[in-house]
Amino acid sequence: MIRPLPALLALVLLLCGCAALAPRPVTVEQRLAALPAAAPVSAPVTIRWNAQMVPWIEAETDEDLFFALGLVHGHLRGAQIALLRLVSQGRLAEVAGPLATDIDHALRALGFGRAAPAILAAWPEETRRLVQRFVDGVNHATLAPSPRPPEAALLGLRREPYTAEQLLALGRLAGTDVNWLSWFALLPERERADFRRIWARVLEAGSGEIPLEDPLARVLGASARAGSNTVAVAARRSATGGALLANDPHLGMNLPNLWLVAGMRSPSFHAVGAMVPGLPFLGFGRNPDLAWGGTNMRAASSDLFDVSRLPPEAFRIEEARLRQRFWFPVTRRVRLSEHGPVVTDAPVVPGRDLALRWIGHTPTDEITALLAGARARDGAQFEAAFANFGVSAQNMVWADRAGNIGRFMAATLPDRPGFRAAGPVLDAANPDHSAPWRRLRDGRSLPRLVNPPAGVLASANENPREWTQEAPPVGYFFSDGDRVQRLMELLAARPLIGVEDLMTLQRDTRAPRAEALAAGLLARLDALPGGAPEPGFLAPLRGWNGDYAAEARAPVVFELLLGRLVPALVAEGRSLAARGPETGWNFLTTFLLRDLDSLPPDRRAALLAGAAREAAALAPPDAVWGDLHRLRAAHWLVNLPLVGGRFVFGDFPVGGSRETPMKTSHGLIAGRHTVTFGAMARHVSDLSDPDANWFVLWGGQDGWLGSAAFADQVPMWREGRMIRLPLRPGTVAAEFPHLTRLMPARR
Repeated sequence: MIRPLPALLALVLLLCGCAALAPRPVTVEQRLAALPAAAPVSAPVTIRWNAQMVPWIEAETDEDLFFALGLVHGHLRGAQIALLRLVSQGRLAEVAGPLATDIDHALRALGFGRAAPAILAAWPEETRRLVQRFVDGVNHATLAPSPRPPEAALLGLRREPYTAEQLLALGRLAGTDVNWLSWFALLPERERADFRRIWARVLEAGSGEIPLEDPLARVLGASARAGSNTVAVAARRSATGGALLANDPHLGMNLPNLWLVAGMRSPSFHAVGAMVPGLPFLGFGRNPDLAWGGTNMRAASSDLFDVSRLPPEAFRIEEARLRQRFWFPVTRRVRLSEHGPVVTDAPVVPGRDLALRWIGHTPTDEITALLAGARARDGAQFEAAFANFGVSAQNMVWADRAGNIGRFMAATLPDRPGFRAAGPVLDAANPDHSAPWRRLRDGRSLPRLVNPPAGVLASANENPREWTQEAPPVGYFFSDGDRVQRLMELLAARPLIGVEDLMTLQRDTRAPRAEALAAGLLARLDALPGGAPEPGFLAPLRGWNGDYAAEARAPVVFELLLGRLVPALVAEGRSLAARGPETGWNFLTTFLLRDLDSLPPDRRAALLAGAAREAAALAPPDAVWGDLHRLRAAHWLVNLPLVGGRFVFGDFPVGGSRETPMKTSHGLIAGRHTVTFGAMARHVSDLSDPDANWFVLWGGQDGWLGSAAFADQVPMWREGRMIRLPLRPGTVAAEFPHLTRLMPARR
């Protein structure tokens, strides 16, 4: 049955969105010709492009460089930046209509732009000047009298200038606390009598699963589900004689990618790397002296406070006017307290009278940090650049031209003694609960590591206690340790490590703890009276090493078995819900075998035998993991009702799993399923050679539907190929043959 409102919306979209639903093919040359050449620059600016539309910008002044960067961002990713701005400002209903009004209410309460005026006021003059020139460039592309992106009519996007404050809000959206969605998933369980036991299990497992079926989770999921791998190799362990660095960020796998790649040179900047569309800095990359990357710390940069006992005068009320496409504006209330906005006033956030206190509402300065980091000449300078970095908290890893490697925590966090066993909600009326927020810690007082004895480093969102006992309590939820264990195994396997080894490492599909968990389940099945049921079905698990290769049969058996067994344990009352925290990988590796062993023997036998038989019945004959595990190349418009299927451009078999180095995440499965979160970009740099830098995106550089560079890197990503981004001017000129010249506008 088709619901009337989504159906009406789809009809309107069909009528006004033909250009997006059936985009015309556009060549790279046509897209480059559409870039405005007359520009407010002080001197000619050269932009060289390669066949994948990666820009390499050369400017005589830093200000002209940042104008050109903004122009490129606006030209390549104009519609994407516009949508990110709407999310960061709580204005989704302006394109989606009343269906998004409650989400906008929550986004207004979260207040991604709340700290922007204070940050702007505290900026150093150079940061203020460079950011404004970047904004000027984005606006030059946005307001130019040129064709609009194909999806502009579909979404009703208007030509609207940007401000520095709006880009700061967009940056705070990119810094979303990874804990929010886990908390929101757990809040409904607080009414249960056994919640303290549930919370204890969450803390022991160190993970809270994110239910992306929730509408707010779908909106925030791209930034709130942040992962990554980064490895560094010191020169003494490198086959090339130079230190090496490789990293791959893990975010949503929809197109366009949440990164774009660029090279740049001006009096102060000389670097290549990846940038978030709409933001004026390199998130990871390389300059002549240093390469860097990061992984999300999974730090708790927020706390929830119960404000129900505060008096009415403790709140300030704001009225948020929400415009709705196809309907009339509405007004929603947002209450603010000294403990943060009362986020539960928005209907999509569960609970009552809970305020969110977030470092993102304080004036930390990530842009100045990242601008300085891109110019650092060694690890000490790079680390010093991040003294006032706040969100999202990062494990930063670096390698320098002298052959050194290191890591440090880039974060600003409350100085907590620990986390409460009673649950994640603090009492606003108790001054002791607020005390850590009066003693903030930043990167200068957090652990660091330089040149470890092994000559290698790996970071993969693991608990900091796995690499330093000096780490203070920084968070609740971390990755299980599979990825960092496997990365270190691969790095230890060779006395000397080369660039190709790192590229291979990024595509590795083994999960050590999957091997151990499968062996444990198989042993319990073998111990059943009469032996394991369905022996033919279970046979691929015998001797399985945890490799989720696309052509392997064992992952099909293992995951279908988990998909039947875990819900059966839920029915036993030993877990939360079929899609809740205890379906997450950390919970499975921590509790699954333990919970099975705690059951009466006859009940355990019935659950295991039943799960094996049901999984065998579900398994397609001879199906391998890639037959079920699919990576879809799709525009984010795939989420639109009824017409979303028009934005799927490919569906491919893929290896990997939740916690393999090549991350392609999924939950419990019952058959064919789609990956939506994983390693959506890759980078490798060799410090022995300024030209030895390689990048690839899941998708492409250009966000224009129909462009030849929209998804041209998908085959490269799948095949393990990468694009070289050199630093030497002569190599750039040879490998980036398309030329754009920005000329000062005539007076």
